[in-house]
Order: sequence, then structure tokens, then C-alpha cells
Amino acid sequence: MRIVHLGLGGFFRAHQAWYTGAASDDWGIAAFTGRSAGLAEALTAQDGRYTLVVRGPSADELQVQEALVAAHPGSDASTWRDLVAAPGTAIVTLTMTEAAYAPSGVVADRLVNGLAARRLAGSGPLAVVSCDNLPGNGEVTARVVRDLASRLDPALDDWIAGHVSFVTTMVDRITPRTTGDDIRQVESAGGWADAAPVVTEPFTEWVLSGEFPVGRPAWENAGARFVDDVVPHETRKLLLLNGGHSLLAYAGSALGHESVADAVADTRCRTWLDEWWDEACRHVPLPAGELTAYRAALLDRFANPRIRHTLAQIAADGSQKIPIRVLPVLRGERAAGRMPVGAARILAAWIDHLRGIGAPVADAGAQPFADRAGSARDVLTLLAPDLAGDDDLVKTVESLLRA
Repeated sequence: MRIVHLGLGGFFRAHQAWYTGAASDDWGIAAFTGRSAGLAEALTAQDGRYTLVVRGPSADELQVQEALVAAHPGSDASTWRDLVAAPGTAIVTLTMTEAAYAPSGVVADRLVNGLAARRLAGSGPLAVVSCDNLPGNGEVTARVVRDLASRLDPALDDWIAGHVSFVTTMVDRITPRTTGDDIRQVESAGGWADAAPVVTEPFTEWVLSGEFPVGRPAWENAGARFVDDVVPHETRKLLLLNGGHSLLAYAGSALGHESVADAVADTRCRTWLDEWWDEACRHVPLPAGELTAYRAALLDRFANPRIRHTLAQIAADGSQKIPIRVLPVLRGERAAGRMPVGAARILAAWIDHLRGIGAPVADAGAQPFADRAGSARDVLTLLAPDLAGDDDLVKTVESLLRA
């Protein structure tokens, strides 16, 4: 075991764990859940083995994964500290949620505790790799960790500065929640009672930038790319894929659709998606041909009827997602003197969502916005004060509200 991971969910097991297993037999992962013990117990009973169901438009490919060598509940703080401090550990990876990166949140708390133990053990440097959908996720991780460390122990902060690298990444693989039907189908097709299979799409992408002071798996053998600057790729994915998902989650569910494939089959949603993508592409620093190809690939991925990626799942935690997926385009377009109807539509659909239209609200940070959802201007005042005085934008958002 040379990798310790926080966030034992489906995406981690479909993405980073898959890359690790495909790249090398020499690197194992010990993973911790964010909170509950159930998944860790199920995977421990299976010696970490699970089935990855790669679900294409017409057939499934079942792949048994073995890179996960240990699974622990997130409550097991002692084992977390011991494993992060172990001399053989070279990398700590993270797959949580945007909300976990709040100051003094789960990411900062767990990493500071683990890194403090590593310092005391004299175990030397390591790399921390965030695999979450945050712009500059490496920089964000470094900031929250060092802010907390500096408050608790300035000497620890100095040690982190000299011994820990924070790698920035862009991750991409659609991974819907596993259902009871999926579990039964895997048992029928795979021949064993897997309690924790993961369903994912054929497409996968991982782009990384940063240093690994004590080595890493040869992830490039599985298709990962190492670049000097992740930002263009990250921006493309956040705006086109994730922003498109948010549009479908709020506007599509308001029309009664339940999954991405259902929504993208609706010509109204397809028109809105193209409208949003036209605006967003102006703010992605990549060649036009690459963006056109990416849009076409996204449509194929979204339309896969056998990947049941629910709009309710995507709609969760909108208060964390809207600022990074939509506001950059909204601000950029208004600064250029254009009215971004596509971006305004996502904002309006989110406000309707807060009012009870479409997918149910599942967002710990939603209440302050829901309290102001009677007025688009009031929501903007809280969400983006610099835009709240833009009367034309406010009128456009209000004209797109369904409520």
C-alpha cells in the first residue's frame, strides 16, 4: 500500500482506482469513506475487490478491480493518521465534494491531522492529489491545509511547505449511483455476489500537473496526461460538461425529466445546451476544433440511454456548483457587453429549483438562497454582489423563471 485515499465513493473507484490498477500492480490504495462505515465494511468483506461495470450504449463490460487493498470508515482517525504517517506512503488522494474544501472543513481537518502525524514520524515528503471538480484544486487544497496548519502550529505549516506537494488535476468520468438492479445484474452476469459494484461510462480522462517527490504509478500507461498547465482542460470540463449538467439538472427536471439521457433527447434542452455551450466556449482557452470535437463527444456521452445519471443527483449542492460552473461565463459575457441568455437560464432554473420546481433540493448551503428566491436580484446580491446591480441581467433572469 503506497496510496492513502479519502472519499471511498463510486467516482474514486471508477476513476483514480481504475487508473491505478490499470497502470501498475505495485501500487495499492487504502481508502477511507467520508462518513459512513457501511461501504467500507462491504468492501472489506470482499478483500477490496469490486466490479466496475463499463456501460456502453449497447452492452456492459464487467471488470473486477483489485487496486483497493484496504477500506476503512472515515471515523477511524487513528488508522488514518498511521497510514498517512507510514514511510511507505507516497501519495494522498482526495475525492470528496466542493463543500469539503471549506476553511476548517473535512479536507483541511483530515490532511492536517495526517500530515502532523507524518511530521512527528519523520517519514519524509509526499504528494497530495485532489481529484475534485474545483478550479485549481491543488492550490485550493494547499490553501485550506496551510491556513489551518498555520493557526494550529506554525512549525507544522513550515514543514508542509517544505515537504508536501499539492498536485492539480482535471478529472472526468460520468459515474451514476449504483442501484439495486445494478447489483443484481452484476451477480447474474459476473457470477459473484458483489455488494459494491460501480457503474460508469466508457469515456475517461485525467489530466495532472505537479510534482511527486517520492514517486507515483505510471498512470500515463492507462491514458492519464501530465501537463504544465491544467487550467485550459479544467475550464473546458467545468464549463461544458459540468455547466451543461447543471443546466439539464435544473431546467430539465423542471420539464419532468429524470435523467441526463432523457433531458438531452428533448429538443428544448438540446437547444438550451447549445446556447450555453456557445457562450461558454468563448471563455475556454483551447482551439475551436478541439472544443467542437469535445461538444460532439459530450452529446454522445449524455445521450447514452444505459447510463442513468439522474438529474436529482447532479442538482445536489447547487450553491457550491453554480459559482464555479456558471458565474465565470456570466461575468465574462457581461464584461464584453453581451447578454448571456444561456447562463441566465441556468441561474433562473436554479432559482426555480430553490422554489420547489423540478429536482428536490439537497444542498446544505441552500437555505440562505432559498430564503431570497422570491427575487432574482436578492439571490444575485448574495451569490454575486457585483452583478446584482445589473438591471438588464436581472430582467433577463426574471424573464426566464418558470415560477
